[in-house]
Amino acid sequence: MSEPSASASIEIAAAPERVYEVITNFASLASWNAECLNARWIGEVKEARPGARFVGDNRNGARSWSTTCTVTAAEPGRTFAYQVRAAGVMDIAIWRFDLTPTAGGCLVEQKTWNIARPWMKMVGRLVTGAPDRAGHNRANMVRTLEGLKRVAEGG
Repeated sequence: MSEPSASASIEIAAAPERVYEVITNFASLASWNAECLNARWIGEVKEARPGARFVGDNRNGARSWSTTCTVTAAEPGRTFAYQVRAAGVMDIAIWRFDLTPTAGGCLVEQKTWNIARPWMKMVGRLVTGAPDRAGHNRANMVRTLEGLKRVAEGG
């Protein structure tokens, strides 16, 4: 896969399986994620596995929007990834968490690829209020990973 449009990483003093559990437990999402406030499974599959779908509710300041996502990778303790669609029909991004065991817990890398068509990127700037989406995502990833660390470490 190509270079991500934004990425960040953090060392977390918790087992990769514990961190994966936090990432895929949508009930606690708002307590650690910087932009996605809520997610809910849709369709028949209600768990993290390839093909499962969910809706994510996002906010940036006063602006809010929802996206429909399809899980593309779900390996407990290793990887959780999903493809994002706007209005349920236009591919706009891929998001991925990779967890690597370390002596003290795990390294968590969060990455995203902006795969929207050029005209959709312009619409996205208006909807999200983020003219520099890559920079905005990078800053939010740092905040998100810090929140994930706090929750996964039990703080």
